[in-house]
Amino acid sequence: MRIIGYIEHPNLKITLFKLNNRLSVKFESGLYEQVYKIRESEQINNTESLQKIVDKEFIKAVEEDFIKMHQRIMGAMQKLTPTSEDEFDTIL
Repeated sequence: MRIIGYIEHPNLKITLFKLNNRLSVKFESGLYEQVYKIRESEQINNTESLQKIVDKEFIKAVEEDFIKMHQRIMGAMQKLTPTSEDEFDTIL
């Protein structure tokens, strides 16, 4: 897999990749990432065509997905909060 470009964004790192006949767009935000894989075709075969796909609406949807991902993991982690039964015994 090789990097074929980047898309500038103030909050996200957006990297474009190519591997064999597949193009990928990777979005990174903090600890989270999303990767979209697209089969190469006549219409989609280079950096410019990927940049047309990854427009403002697409990026807005990706940002909303990052928010949902964060909410999902935070909700799951709340299940790990120790209760009084889980606390250690007092050692004197």
